[in-house]
Amino acid sequence: MTTSNALQVQAFHTCDVTEQVRATPGWQQQYRQMSPGHFSGHLRSLGLDGVEVYEERLNTRVEQFFRAPSGSLAFCFDQSENSLYLLNEQSRNIWITPENYQEVAVVFDQGFLARHSLDPQRLDGLFMVPLGSGQNALFGSWLSATLTRLGQADCPLQGQALAEQLLEDCLFILDNACQRLQGGALGRRGEERAIMQRVSEWAADCPEETLNLVELAEVAGVSLRQLQQAFKAFTGMPPAHWLRLRRLNGARRDLLRGGEVTVAEVAMRWSFWHLGRFSESYRQLFKEFPSETLRRASGARFYGANRNRRCL
Repeated sequence: MTTSNALQVQAFHTCDVTEQVRATPGWQQQYRQMSPGHFSGHLRSLGLDGVEVYEERLNTRVEQFFRAPSGSLAFCFDQSENSLYLLNEQSRNIWITPENYQEVAVVFDQGFLARHSLDPQRLDGLFMVPLGSGQNALFGSWLSATLTRLGQADCPLQGQALAEQLLEDCLFILDNACQRLQGGALGRRGEERAIMQRVSEWAADCPEETLNLVELAEVAGVSLRQLQQAFKAFTGMPPAHWLRLRRLNGARRDLLRGGEVTVAEVAMRWSFWHLGRFSESYRQLFKEFPSETLRRASGARFYGANRNRRCL
């Protein structure tokens, strides 16, 4: 469901994790549900001249693979841990959000950055690093309140002035955060981040492929113990559990397509050889049995086909 007003403030509510991706055009993203429950996502966005502002809320844990739009620079304020993350089009990593996650982000496009002589390459070494600042929480709250205010039909919007203010504020917070950044802590996370970078590149490039734990360690180019340590630091879960959740999400994507397919065929396609265990694991994660997902998807597809025939 989407609502909008004349100020280009749009609000989206999604009921499946795959719908959340469609609400952020320009980003390369893959989302997978990582904790049990009926998914509910909310996204608000505001388009200015060369600047996009987003606020995202997710009720379940969600694994994200993402890449910012080409040539852009994104300031993402994680309101769960009060950290700032810088992203550019090369930033590509696994990110598993906690439950009831909230984030606000300001994305400056390539043209806006060029007009302000801001070269993102000068920020090399700061991308995808948690940057702490006392202003993070305050700025995130202010930006959320600003979206609410601008979403009101009678609220005047000075787009250019707001865009300039957002750039000034983001750079001020970044400068403050860099002064607090400890080089030693950054160095200790560098190796683990490189491991997760290799894993995320495989996951993004091969969304339909399944691996076992040993094969995943080979992809990452490390020992199994090193792989486990990196996953613990960046996802909070063992890699074997991550692989299983990945396969369950893949099965759900196939079931949501509907058509002439059976639950057993989908289960085996994703290396679930015990149908009863697959159904129960699926139910625990998505709060419905795979047969229910398939029935709903096939029903929607049948209804759409009949409606189209009636219109001919």
